[in-house]
Amino acid sequence: MTLLYTTILSLSLSFVAWMNLPQNYNEGLAAHQAGDYDTALKEWRPLAEQGHAITQYNLALMYNNGEGIAEDNVEAAKWYQRAAEQGYASAQNNLGNMYKYGYGVLQDNMRAHMWYNIASGNGHKSAGDWRDGRAGFMNSSDIKKATDMAKKCIDSDYKNCVN
Repeated sequence: MTLLYTTILSLSLSFVAWMNLPQNYNEGLAAHQAGDYDTALKEWRPLAEQGHAITQYNLALMYNNGEGIAEDNVEAAKWYQRAAEQGYASAQNNLGNMYKYGYGVLQDNMRAHMWYNIASGNGHKSAGDWRDGRAGFMNSSDIKKATDMAKKCIDSDYKNCVN
């Protein structure tokens, strides 16, 4: 699992490097790429707390992988949730993973299905397959409920993403 998150982080970091982000994001990015996780955390944590979705996602990955901090899936899930609620598809997908496996949250196939469904709708390439995989562990009533939860979440602009 760590290799998957590291690969996703690397791809995410490469993709956003060209974007017009605050200078301390880019400083954190350079530090992270150099393996200087303390500096990356120092630069990224304030941005994450200010609501920068990409930074929230990267901070979650650092908690997932224990990069510069103790591995903490509860903290990772919290930061994925914050980025997911801003429409960030990779965070939505990873939050689905957290619910799928019960990492930092209670294992919940409906919530995993919901977040994978939302991530897929937002363009995440693999989330639709993972959503369909979760459906194999659910009955038709639960699938409908998860689909309704996803719709409610999207319709509320990610403000109402619970039952």
